[in-house]
Amino acid sequence: MGKQVDLLQGTLDLLILKAVSLGPLHGYGVLLRIQQISGQQLEIQQGSLYPALYRLEHQGWIASAWGESENNRKAKFYSLTATGEKQLRTEEDRWNRMAAVMATILKTTSEEI
Repeated sequence: MGKQVDLLQGTLDLLILKAVSLGPLHGYGVLLRIQQISGQQLEIQQGSLYPALYRLEHQGWIASAWGESENNRKAKFYSLTATGEKQLRTEEDRWNRMAAVMATILKTTSEEI
């Protein structure tokens, strides 16, 4: 397995929105889902995750409900709201535009200037 990549600032919200868009998850499940869908290349620290979940819930992008985890413990499960779905699309578009700009910049040679 390759080395894990550092998370770019400002991408945590996008990752959380994407993770919960795939189905309701408890907090630790969000961490695991991000690791899973990144091919184990990203690891989110719990100290960053829980404040972000609180912030996203406060903004109305995710909603929470108490339930029981797979190990029979009480856990807060997060799901995407309709507003969160719109925000996810906005964040995806913004990310894709920035990635395209960065790719163009990085491919530029001195002859093209």
